[in-house]
Amino acid sequence: MEKLSACSTRSMYPMCPDQQRGVGLASAIFLLLVLGGLTVFLLNISGLQHSSAALDLQGSRAYQSARAGIEWGVYRALRDDSCGGSASFQLTGGLSEFTVTVDSVATDYSEVVDTGASVCSIVATACNRPQAGACPGATGPFYVERQLQALVDRVN
Repeated sequence: MEKLSACSTRSMYPMCPDQQRGVGLASAIFLLLVLGGLTVFLLNISGLQHSSAALDLQGSRAYQSARAGIEWGVYRALRDDSCGGSASFQLTGGLSEFTVTVDSVATDYSEVVDTGASVCSIVATACNRPQAGACPGATGPFYVERQLQALVDRVN
């Protein structure tokens, strides 16, 4: 009597082991493609997060640079009695990559009695890529700029 194999009775076993060859390989390739795509996506997100954190830090440094420019302008207005004109300078230390441009304008005013008072308007702009030694500078992907304003009331 002849021995029947599992493949000969098709109603019980619709596929023979010989016909299932390659299914595991296709599944493995699909899984590798999905994991590779997920890895690329996560690396992209990680890179964006790092550049965002670096720009945030640069923004804080630019703010501190502009604040230093305001303090310098206020000092000149109060101590040196100098208001008017524009000056640019590069900072040192931890803020050495920033340039500050300080513009000041004096405006005379009188309320009831002419007192000879004036207001000094000070605008400090700090940037990390100055153009011709002054801010605002050349924009680009990592350009950072902050601008602060102050008013100083000077009574003569």
